[in-house]
Amino acid sequence: MGPEPISRRSMAANRQLRFARITLIFGVLAVAPAISGLRYAQSSQPDSARQAPTPGAHFHHLHLNSTDPAAALKFYASKFDCERAKLGDTIDAIWAQKSWILVNKVQAPPAWQLTAAIWHFGWGAEDMEATYQKQLDSGTKFFTPITQLAPSFFYAYVEGPDHALIELNTASHHHFGHLHLLSEDPIPAAEWYIKYFGATPRGTWPPSREPRFRKEVQIGPSASLMVDNVNIIIYPIQYSRLVYKDHWKDQTAMSPTEGRVVDHVAFSFDNLEEALAQFRKEGMQITQPIKPTEKGKLRSAFIQGPDKIKIELVQGQAQRQ
Repeated sequence: MGPEPISRRSMAANRQLRFARITLIFGVLAVAPAISGLRYAQSSQPDSARQAPTPGAHFHHLHLNSTDPAAALKFYASKFDCERAKLGDTIDAIWAQKSWILVNKVQAPPAWQLTAAIWHFGWGAEDMEATYQKQLDSGTKFFTPITQLAPSFFYAYVEGPDHALIELNTASHHHFGHLHLLSEDPIPAAEWYIKYFGATPRGTWPPSREPRFRKEVQIGPSASLMVDNVNIIIYPIQYSRLVYKDHWKDQTAMSPTEGRVVDHVAFSFDNLEEALAQFRKEGMQITQPIKPTEKGKLRSAFIQGPDKIKIELVQGQAQRQ
């Protein structure tokens, strides 16, 4: 259950909640740009980006698994800045500014524990305190309650359908804004997204590869990238192994994303055949060749990315009809 509504005067006390240590660790690095309200200065592209073997990609969609897709779609459309729409005038989905959220029906509850490459996704909020209170008033459950990271910065995790983790954080907008990943080796993983999808690094590049710790929890190395309007943040999996250690009781290796509550992420190309040919030339693991999907409304292929993340390659940019 979510915590009781809090007033502005009680925010200082709320910082002492059991989640405060965790969120402070996460927030200092992952959302520092929002705290300052300043944009990252973009550095020159690394060599791997300039020598990318494929043309630039676009963020196309997140694909979720749910036992009740209709209820999941209703939840997202009612809780966040997005709307129900039909992909290809046929597939019920969520349209979030420039990309889609698709929901696949599964018979059994999907795995959700934080042992895979996809940690969470999120929306911004200009007034996080007011947004949080509104969410509480509407019955939203929180995995992590609102926590203050700086005088003007707050963030919280919503517990979504099928235990999907959705972040709300102080930002200059209230749109779908980021995807947070976990990796055994964040910097090479980031270089992979730069090379194959034309992702743009944020901040100084390359970042330090040295492990960084805060209160004995590993928080680095880490990376922050942009693909269109979506910020892709990559954190070391060691963070999850300690902070969410109960999720790792029966395993040591990272889980594949396929079949989990967030099954995969999709990027689009203007020429899918050309992009896939280049991926093959580079020795990429192609897990499914090009074929029609979503009742023939998409042409796509699948590859496996870093840390067992399932990635769909789609023909043509995301657009709402």
